Amino acid sequence: MWLYLLQGIGFGLAAAAQPGPFQAYLLSQTMQNGWRRTLPAAFAPLISDGPIILLVLLLLSRVPAWLQRGLYLAGGLFILYLAWGAWRAWRSFDASRWQRVGPSQRQSVWHAALMNALNPGPYIYWSLVTGPILLSGWQEAPISGAAFLFGFYATLVGALAGITLLFGLARPLGPQINRTLLGISALALLAFGLLQVYRGLG
Repeated sequence: MWLYLLQGIGFGLAAAAQPGPFQAYLLSQTMQNGWRRTLPAAFAPLISDGPIILLVLLLLSRVPAWLQRGLYLAGGLFILYLAWGAWRAWRSFDASRWQRVGPSQRQSVWHAALMNALNPGPYIYWSLVTGPILLSGWQEAPISGAAFLFGFYATLVGALAGITLLFGLARPLGPQINRTLLGISALALLAFGLLQVYRGLG
């Protein structure tokens, strides 16, 4: 059991540390709405990954190529939509805006969960890397599989929450820093969105 727990912790940390659209989304939301309103979005994988894990384990192999391309395309379009929102916020930036109330925490969580569900990354990750480990642990003993899942998601969510708090520390530094980071997040979302659309069409 302990071996699977340690593997879960290691893979959870690796997943959180990899730059990607989800991390760019957290940066964008933190710069727009503050870390308190964005923090619940770190829990989005707990909402979106359940069906992904079940689907991957039922397939017992890698995600079909046609589904992968479709997910790339749908996810890319959604990320471009988020990039457009971040760009609009950057273009109409007003220092006084940061004192106002932004979108609700619930909206932030569901946007993050939807983006994660439309991102092929979790499907590929669970089919090629973590899925076989989870399946092996569960076959040995259900508690081993549960330990792997616990280690993975406790570390993943904790690390994403830490990233959100880190971004939040930059927010009080001043309007110019906020606007710069918001612009960076918009460009990052644009790049990730275009890349996924390209992969979906390729």
